[in-house]
Amino acid sequence: MKKLVAGIALISLIAGVSVNNVSAEEYEVEKGDSLWKIAQEFDTTINEIIEINDLEETVIFPEQKLQIYEEYEVRKGDTLYGIGKKYDVSVDELMEWNELSSDLIVIGQVLSIVTTSDEAEIRAASTVSEDGVASNVEPEGKTISVSATAYTAECDGCSGITYTGINLNENRNAKVIAVDPSVIPLGTEVYVEGYGYAIAGDIGSAIKGNRIDIHLPTKKEALEWGVRTVNVTIMNE
Repeated sequence: MKKLVAGIALISLIAGVSVNNVSAEEYEVEKGDSLWKIAQEFDTTINEIIEINDLEETVIFPEQKLQIYEEYEVRKGDTLYGIGKKYDVSVDELMEWNELSSDLIVIGQVLSIVTTSDEAEIRAASTVSEDGVASNVEPEGKTISVSATAYTAECDGCSGITYTGINLNENRNAKVIAVDPSVIPLGTEVYVEGYGYAIAGDIGSAIKGNRIDIHLPTKKEALEWGVRTVNVTIMNE
């Protein structure tokens, strides 16, 4: 698992300055990154990155700063066992995440905390505006023409969980499309004509080649969408 350096803030404690005991590690978005890709690289979840950064959309941009893991700053009386109980993780996990050779910790030491998907299920963030356009920035990337159908998590026997783990029942307004990964890579941010910014977060047995399936909140909306030929811009390409 890729790690960032966790520092030790002893000076603040010695000086008696009050510090927040929870912070987060920072990552600078690079060209070609997606929330899915970053979550996989850092062994975390899309949901965790969204929640830590208070994101209202799944589209990210180069040089954007994202917080990755929660961190815990060790206080007087803390032990790895006690911290593990607080976050429902084991001592061994804390030692592995922080590359510790023993269970000895010191006041002011910053420990990475990787929240599991059991504690916070993966979800997709809805976009800001009604048509799904998250900002006034023109979509940039490779544009292809596709045949677009629609689906919904509101159906009997549907789990509502996408192939990449996004919980559509938790957020019915999530902008997610099913794709053929050989055409549009999973986790890619896209702009779909008539739908808005979305994330390629699902697949389907009938979704092959230049075809997509967009997620809509209700059966009525999915039926109204029907089948359309639209342009899709694959961001960062």
